[in-house]
Amino acid sequence: MMSQKNLQSDPIRNPRVTWEGCSVLLDINNGDRLVFARLTAGSSLKIGNKNCSLQPLIGCPFGCLFQVDNEKEGPYLSRVIPTIEDDIQEKETIQMNDGLRDNRAIVDNNKAQSLTGEDIDAMRRQGATGGEIVEALIANSATFDKKTSFSQEKYRLKKQKKYAPRVLVRRPVTRSICEAYFKKYPARIGFLRVDALSLLLSMANVTSNSDVLVVDMVGGLLTGAVAERLGGTGYVCNTCLGDSPYPMDIVRIFNFSDQICKRIIRASLNDFSLSQDESSKQSDQNENELVSSPVIMEGVSFSSENGVSDINSEAPVNKVCKPPKAGEKASQEALKLWKENGFSSLLIAAPELDPSSLVIDLLPLLSYSAPFAIYHQYLQPLATCMHNLQLGKMAIGLQISEPWLREYQVLPSRTHPCMQMSGFGGYILSGTRVFSS
Repeated sequence: MMSQKNLQSDPIRNPRVTWEGCSVLLDINNGDRLVFARLTAGSSLKIGNKNCSLQPLIGCPFGCLFQVDNEKEGPYLSRVIPTIEDDIQEKETIQMNDGLRDNRAIVDNNKAQSLTGEDIDAMRRQGATGGEIVEALIANSATFDKKTSFSQEKYRLKKQKKYAPRVLVRRPVTRSICEAYFKKYPARIGFLRVDALSLLLSMANVTSNSDVLVVDMVGGLLTGAVAERLGGTGYVCNTCLGDSPYPMDIVRIFNFSDQICKRIIRASLNDFSLSQDESSKQSDQNENELVSSPVIMEGVSFSSENGVSDINSEAPVNKVCKPPKAGEKASQEALKLWKENGFSSLLIAAPELDPSSLVIDLLPLLSYSAPFAIYHQYLQPLATCMHNLQLGKMAIGLQISEPWLREYQVLPSRTHPCMQMSGFGGYILSGTRVFSS
């Protein structure tokens, strides 16, 4: 019995520290490359043409910085701990007076560097680290001292990315996951930008102890964002039109605990259309089956006929208790309760479906005065949906919002808007359901 209790009790993990089997977002060279990885003893990451083991990342806090170093056995990831003295020295270097130096006399003819590729390979074979190679390149550059402090910093950063790339271990949360997918595979999340996602959650009033109905066709990003905001309270019901549920692969990246995974369930739209008589009959059949057959659990038999519990004479079978999987099918009791009381909010992110037909089927499942929010990449489907809701007098407070986001580079004496940024974030239709006579 003690061993079975140990199997049931989940280990208490620190969410700020990585563990074996968790998912992480690896930021290589300050956003140049974003990779999702699962930390195991045998997992590895290819950076450039080098394979580095991810085992040193297990047990480190999120936000740690690692650097690819070389040794005779091969490349490996070593932790970098920046000190305050380095930051002060860097600021002093940036604030140097560049009045007597400029880049006008520098000619880019590839003759300023005296260190050849063979010399760099020889340094690597001798076990030189990436930082030592970068310092050697700076020392053998004939034009480095003639450059301004900004150009010197840019040169150092460029060489560091090539010979000593750095890996930042980021925690996979809603913002980091959305930004990574929007940068790498925007079509998989319906071009849903992080500001549009945050506005979508706010307009639907997703708070703790809420029962949220979600139509998620963006890979599970919306479902994971709602579950993260609920924090293990309330329920997230992911519904679909047919019998096959929509994929929720992104939910597994969030590293949700068992308590949060139990709150993520799925139900088809056909399950809500069942009559209450059919659901009551099915529940009566389940009760009859429970009365006729004993319930066996962990080697202890509970017989409902005598009301006495006794231990089996046979040896108990130790079963490995798997953690609950996110997206289990909703029970009949939960469906009946939601059908009677309604959901507290509705969220739709289905770029491939018509919002007008979806709202007609899903809006009756909400309780009165419940908010809803619909995301779409284009304006016309939401405008048509808004017009139909106004004609049917099904909702009030209807508005279509277009989020706008501008990213800035903030550096000493170099603060300006980024040159490459997204100028389009989709549209959101929001409103409140009312009783239509």
